Amino acid sequence: MKNDQYIPCPIDLSDVELPADLEALTELIARNVHEVWAQKKLQQGWSYGEAIDEDLKTHSSLVPYEQLSEQERSYDRDTAMKTIRLILKLGYKISK
Repeated sequence: MKNDQYIPCPIDLSDVELPADLEALTELIARNVHEVWAQKKLQQGWSYGEAIDEDLKTHSSLVPYEQLSEQERSYDRDTAMKTIRLILKLGYKISK
């Protein structure tokens, strides 16, 4: 299959509401997603730089989660929220 033939088809999550008690979990997962990504980049020899440069292996997002732009944190939160909603959609329960 060629790349131009690929049509993503994620599971529809529009009918899944995130319970209020899981909203805090969203932020914890978002933060951890960033930490895992940053750790992997650092292990691959990347370092912080003002711009993303594949040749120099520098990336402007290699900073603590709190220092990311709101747009970058929002991306991580959205990923976390969709993951939690998918877990619920598939019939799993999340409890503490």
